[in-house]
Amino acid sequence: MKYFHRTSVDPDAVMAKAAEYFGQRLGSVRSEARTAAWKGAIGALSVHVMKEGGHYTLVTVETDQVGESEIDKLGKRFLTLVHTLAEPTHRPIGAY
Repeated sequence: MKYFHRTSVDPDAVMAKAAEYFGQRLGSVRSEARTAAWKGAIGALSVHVMKEGGHYTLVTVETDQVGESEIDKLGKRFLTLVHTLAEPTHRPIGAY
């Protein structure tokens, strides 16, 4: 599955949050300037960020599993946490 989120958060801050969040749960496979990948017993996941439109950062989370798997829930939860970086009053609630 592939998930997208557009944010005003700097790409480096998004990647730092990804390393912190996924690094606690999965083993690192690859890490570059704006792309990183992790793998664990529940599947594989990658995060890619790029500047878009000058003011925004496009965050792409891609997994090797289907829609409601555990790795997909981790990816969607991460995108919610990225939203809280841009909007600290946002409450990250949900079933994932």
